This record gives sequence, structure tokens and C-alpha cells, in this order.
Amino acid sequence: MAIPTLLKQYREEIVPVLKEKLGRANVHSLPQIEKVVVSMGIGAAAQDRKRLSEAADHLTLLAGQKSQITRARKSVAGFKLREGQEIGCRVTLRGTRMYEFLERLLSLALPRVRDFRGVNPKAFDGAGNYSLGLNEQSVFLEIDPDSVHYTQGMNITIVTSAPNNEEGLLLLQEFGMPFRK
Repeated sequence: MAIPTLLKQYREEIVPVLKEKLGRANVHSLPQIEKVVVSMGIGAAAQDRKRLSEAADHLTLLAGQKSQITRARKSVAGFKLREGQEIGCRVTLRGTRMYEFLERLLSLALPRVRDFRGVNPKAFDGAGNYSLGLNEQSVFLEIDPDSVHYTQGMNITIVTSAPNNEEGLLLLQEFGMPFRK
């Protein structure tokens, strides 16, 4: 199996830069990306089962592994939601698939977003993890626009080993994440 370009770039180019900027000699103390979680919450899945299956199929296609159906934890009468009802799907990517997905996200999907001016540099959670949302799944080239009957947004969370937001930001900047100025 070939090593993804982004993983090779991390090992050869990003690690020396992080060592210098953070002043650490130990490679294992440097921040790295641990996993990427891609999720789709389908509010209309309660009324229309086809929306959920289409979203799960698209998520499986763009992630390269089977998506997991998520269920409601609590009942909420205002949303006509019952506990245990299927309401979304998600996939957790690690290793080779994670780097391949990130490479497609950074080089192909984000530039295709309409009126794209960069991602928000303040969307960190305090522990070095970054989250972003996309309004439609068709920005990925794997998804055939003719097969999209329902436009569906998605959340992408990049979980890093960085202890704080500053190191997480530095790591993602080195990977080439297009942050807004």
C-alpha cells in the first residue's frame, strides 16, 4: 500500500518545522492528527427514510469505509423525535484513509465551495481539535451530482494530539489548511 502524500509531507517537511517552532527535540511530543470524524445529521430522516440511506451511501463513498447510522439518545417532542430513532450517520477515519480524505478535502473539496474565503481560524475547541462544516456533499468529486436528490451538509472534526489551540492551529497551517486572514 502506498504512503499518502500528506503523511509523507508530515514526516519529511512538517515535523522539522514543528520541532523548530515549538522548540522540542522529541518527535513524539509534537502534535499530530489522530483521527477525522465526518458526520451528517439528517433532521428529515424521521419522515423520509430515503434521505438517511442516500446520505449514508454518499458518506460511505467519500470516506472509503462503511458509515455508521446514529440514533437519537433522548426523545424531544418539539422535534417529533423518539429515543432510538435513526437521525444521522458518521464515519471515523484513522491512518491511511484519514490522510487520503484530508488531502482530498484540502486540495479538491474546499476550493470548490462557492464564495470560499478560507475557513474560520477560531473554530478550535480549546484542546487543539478543529471542526468545520460544509453545506453540501457535492463539493467532493466522488459524489455524482446526478445521484444527489437531497442536498445534505456535513460536519468534519479533525482531532489532534495538540494540547492547546495554538499548537493545533500551527499543525493545521503547516498541513495547508486555508485559514481566513
